[in-house]
Amino acid sequence: MREVVFDTETTGLSAASGDRLVEIGCVELVNRVETGRTFHSYFNPERSMNPDAQAIHGLSEAFLADKPLFGDLIEDILDFFEDSPLVAHNASFDFSFLNHELSRHNRPDIPNARMIDTLALSRSKFPGAKHSLDALCTRFGIDRSHRIKHGALLDAQLLSLVYVELTGGRQIGLGLADAMVDVCPVEPERTIIGSRTARPARVHAATPEELERHKAFVSKLNDPLWEMGSDEEGLAAA
Repeated sequence: MREVVFDTETTGLSAASGDRLVEIGCVELVNRVETGRTFHSYFNPERSMNPDAQAIHGLSEAFLADKPLFGDLIEDILDFFEDSPLVAHNASFDFSFLNHELSRHNRPDIPNARMIDTLALSRSKFPGAKHSLDALCTRFGIDRSHRIKHGALLDAQLLSLVYVELTGGRQIGLGLADAMVDVCPVEPERTIIGSRTARPARVHAATPEELERHKAFVSKLNDPLWEMGSDEEGLAAA
């Protein structure tokens, strides 16, 4: 299954109030494994930058002045998304900005049915805990030492690791592919699974001699508990 983990940076907190996208970073997952394909771009927002937002991501108006407009890269973004589910942290925020940019160019919204919100997953799995990306990286032992400022591609890469952990870790299923199973050339009664071998089950039954020794041992016990239990049950029944 193909999924796209993405993150955005913006000029502020409200697309409805005119804030714009300034960066997007996307990471492709197939069966919860990164393929190495990414998409990343900065955008000229054609408006001023909120100082509070700049303090978070470090992107200034001067830096963004020569970057492409969102409209210039719509096709590239949609081509990368394809029709895959889209994973984001606090996804409603990212979706609101993404759909606002699409609507400015008369493109249909991306439906919420394609949204996978890791914030909601974290709140469901760890109620009462901290749910920021930093907190989740710490919880799962994911190195975030290089995250000095928020950056869309870096955050998407970190989030892809968090998402895998939130949804079961690297071993998503218990099935073994048929291609990984083979016969051991040295011992044909054994099968090979990947680099490990599966041995036939060993019989763990007592031999007749062992049973006789056990019977002799039990016969020497004085007032064994199981016989006392039988007497007490008989008295209770009477």
